[in-house]
Amino acid sequence: MLMKRLIICLDIRDGMVTKGVKFVGNRDIGDPVGLARKYYEEGVDEMVFYDITASAEGRPIDIDVVRKVAAEIFIPFTVGGGLGSIADMRSALLAGADKVSLNSLAVKNPDIIREGAREFGNQCIVLGLDSKQRPGDARFPSGCEVVIHGGRTPTGMDVIDWARRAVDLGAGEICLNSIDADGARDGYDLPITRRVAEAVPVPVVASGGAGIIEHLRDALTAGRADAALIASMAHIDGRSPRDMKQELRAMGVSMRE
Repeated sequence: MLMKRLIICLDIRDGMVTKGVKFVGNRDIGDPVGLARKYYEEGVDEMVFYDITASAEGRPIDIDVVRKVAAEIFIPFTVGGGLGSIADMRSALLAGADKVSLNSLAVKNPDIIREGAREFGNQCIVLGLDSKQRPGDARFPSGCEVVIHGGRTPTGMDVIDWARRAVDLGAGEICLNSIDADGARDGYDLPITRRVAEAVPVPVVASGGAGIIEHLRDALTAGRADAALIASMAHIDGRSPRDMKQELRAMGVSMRE
């Protein structure tokens, strides 16, 4: 049996880790380098770094911060935001990232997934997929629509259709973020998480909505996610990744050491 993973997300704005609710109302949490070191020492399995304003501001990812964070941690490290080309991906990987996350860019130019997978390998390409609930809308059989630009722009694409297409193009992992649940701390969107996990042959990361340890358990069991991504539970509650993993093991979830 594959061990489940716990991932902490660092959303970066103006050089600081920030946290919002449903992608709005962000407040600064602290220095990304110091927080990355702290979470690494506390036993988190992986880390994700999103430069959340790079694309909107038309600038590349803050590669200097990527380099500084990578120097402090020795676990898989994914970066996203402001990656507009193969050259940008290469720069992030050379700066110390293990994987790159493509979101809005992949929707606008799906071939970038194929090109990235061909250049760096499928294992390096993560599809960041932002999902918005559309209950009762016949256009979206999964009940959810793919949205981009931080949830501001609908795409007209069904979440399951896009997940399958992205994997066919070469994505080696999907980070599925529920816009409706993000930061609300009421739990992950389990129905769409499970449907995506059952629809694709690559690992699926549940993202958006964790508030208590039971939410992580549910995502990793009922939701069939391979990993659970958290932010508020670490940044705001100060929960130790090692302690959370131990609690999950006590609940019967097989976690990485």
